[in-house]
Amino acid sequence: MTEYKVSYAPPAGKPLGTNWAFKIGTTVVIPILNLVGKKQWRGAHNIPKSGPIIVASNHVSYLDVLFLTHFLYRSGRAPRYIGKEGVFKVPIIGKIVLAAGQIPVVREGKDAAKALEHAVKTLQAGHLLGVYPEGTLTRDPLGWPMVAKTGLARLAITTRTQVIPIAQWGSQIVMPTYEKKIKVFPRTPIKILVGPPLDLSRWYSKENDPVALTEATAFVMRAITDLLEELRGEKRPVEIFDPHTSALPRTGNFKKKKKP
Repeated sequence: MTEYKVSYAPPAGKPLGTNWAFKIGTTVVIPILNLVGKKQWRGAHNIPKSGPIIVASNHVSYLDVLFLTHFLYRSGRAPRYIGKEGVFKVPIIGKIVLAAGQIPVVREGKDAAKALEHAVKTLQAGHLLGVYPEGTLTRDPLGWPMVAKTGLARLAITTRTQVIPIAQWGSQIVMPTYEKKIKVFPRTPIKILVGPPLDLSRWYSKENDPVALTEATAFVMRAITDLLEELRGEKRPVEIFDPHTSALPRTGNFKKKKKP
């Protein structure tokens, strides 16, 4: 794994946590997001103005992180994320993303645990950390959240940091799940709904208990799904898609045709 110098500087600026790299990125990206999407945001009052916090969201499109960052940025916080290493290897963009304080991780790799160490230090510095608990775009055919990985629960329990559930919907219309083509017109409603902080205290000191981690993870995902049901105006399927038992690969674009 390439060694990356991750910054643990305490959050500063306005929005809190911003820096020169964030300003460059938002100056370029936000006008584009406004061009393709119409903001339908609710629950911003649940985002604390300062202090360490974890926000956890469902994941339906490659554009999710950009729309969520736009929302959080306008709500007063410049977030940090744990992102797949490939993004950090893209010329110029990779350096800007790293300079903005984002955290690289090799998914499913032996060095993935390093991301947890980086995340702990980021929270200890007082940042808002954004996490997609599923670890990849949903593979559920109807776009509902899957059974998630336990990394989020371990992080929240270890650091005793509150988790704020967030649901997103609409970005998969602008850029369909596992596709990279953008629909520009007409503008798409981008719905974001934020719930109140979740109380995970019943699992404190159980970060090494697999059963506790599974329970805490399901608790967070249930809260996210409840919010998504409200956004979509429908109920999720009774059976939750489980990538751990599916024949599909755990990560990557399973829809992409392999070269012969």
